Amino acid sequence: MILKRIPKIILLAILCASVLLGFSQKDSGQNDLSNGDYIILKPKYDDHSFLRNPLNGWVMYAPRNADDTYWDIEYFVPALGKKVKVIDYASACYVRTSWSSLNPSDGIYAWDDPNSKIGNLIKGAQKRGLPIALRIVVDGRDQGQNTPKFVFEAGAKYYLENKKYPDRQTPYPQDAVFRKYYSKFITALAQEFNDPDKTSFIDAYGLGKWGEAHFVVYEDPTIATPESTEKIKEETLDWVTNLYAQAFTKVPLVINYHRLVGHPESWGAVNPNSDRLLDKAIEKGYSLRQDAFGMTGYYQDWEKDFAKKWNFKRPIIMEGGWIIAPGKHRYWKDPSGKYREGHDEDVRKGEFDASAEAHVNMMDFRAGGETESWFKSFDLVQRFNTEGGYRLYPQQIKLPKRIKSGAVALISHRWQNRGWGYFPNNIPQWNFKYKVAFALLDAKGNAKKIFVDQQSEPSTWLKGTAVNYQLNAKIDLPAGNYSWAVAIVDTAMKNKPAIQLALDEAPQVHGWTKLVTLQVR
Repeated sequence: MILKRIPKIILLAILCASVLLGFSQKDSGQNDLSNGDYIILKPKYDDHSFLRNPLNGWVMYAPRNADDTYWDIEYFVPALGKKVKVIDYASACYVRTSWSSLNPSDGIYAWDDPNSKIGNLIKGAQKRGLPIALRIVVDGRDQGQNTPKFVFEAGAKYYLENKKYPDRQTPYPQDAVFRKYYSKFITALAQEFNDPDKTSFIDAYGLGKWGEAHFVVYEDPTIATPESTEKIKEETLDWVTNLYAQAFTKVPLVINYHRLVGHPESWGAVNPNSDRLLDKAIEKGYSLRQDAFGMTGYYQDWEKDFAKKWNFKRPIIMEGGWIIAPGKHRYWKDPSGKYREGHDEDVRKGEFDASAEAHVNMMDFRAGGETESWFKSFDLVQRFNTEGGYRLYPQQIKLPKRIKSGAVALISHRWQNRGWGYFPNNIPQWNFKYKVAFALLDAKGNAKKIFVDQQSEPSTWLKGTAVNYQLNAKIDLPAGNYSWAVAIVDTAMKNKPAIQLALDEAPQVHGWTKLVTLQVR
């Protein structure tokens, strides 16, 4: 037997490690020392812990007038009998704000101003270890001066819906002056936020009411024609998506897949050009979001079919449509008939079910009562943590526990994704940079060798299907004891471990998950 040839001390260490790591182990039966003594590990899947990973999980929203303390807000969770911090369950912080708040004067930016409220809000999230997501709104019809005043003073043409509110100017996005200053702003924004350590994603269209990519105004509605609208709409969408795609090369971009994307209306029959225009943005590297989940009168068959078309090709980020705060929305009038007045838990369940159907990667903790409502339905918060997005783990690993120095080890490994979404390693901003890697660690936890499996592709790991790989690894290390470890690494960051794996009771060393001891002879 192989076990008889292992000294008792080493055997005891291996058996203890098996208990510690929660792995089941067995010898593979190979006993040629030139090829190594192999062991099969079956790591224990973690079906409960919150994992903070890129483009995955809950997005915590911040109102534009919040201060730095907002990130420490707590809510009582009846199911736990205690208060919890929202930020402890979030993977990103979403700030929907105005161009004017970030760029009040030409060449002046809030993130450089230590006295800026919005700038400090953003830095507060970063200080707490969460990346920012941004939507920049320019339309002023509902919210006031969203485009900086200096842009209009420079001659940008605009539409004024109601003369009673002269500060509610909405710039025409095809105007040359508007484009000059907006391009300058987006370029400056990218210089600061085109960094995946700082930024989760950019909601990269921003036109229309609330920046939701519909109800966009291009000219006075009294003189607009269908022909001119379609022409300007497409040219503008091409311009703004090109602008963002060229500026943000490392950070994911998203666009609202609205049936009237870029159109001067908010609702109606599907515009025949919407699919084609959205596809053009996606071809440039855009991913998807939708702002009406749970509103069954707005999120209908077209929206569902569009999501289905892009499932597992581009990630989807959801935002709920109904606002449950008193005096806001009459959600109980939803056509589904599933929402009872005074029962916001019905709305939360409707949003959750729609998200599951769309295989979304991220869900929303919107500001105010919406977030508190989710924590009253805490079972759904936990379910999305463990069922939604992506949740990756190695189901089985076969590797040597003893080998001669200079020999080649054959590592077999099998992976699964237990989430309903997918790991979007294929988006252009990531460009397949995440790969499975194995490391040999010394006694201090330093990686002495890293073996990257370039054939591993996490974006293809879908729920219910295991994927197998084999990797040849030359063990050209001095004789001694080392620890095998595994990670999904960022190859653009010198193979730094980057993704939290769903492994239970698995000790981490500098982001690597330790496996078992390797004795090199």
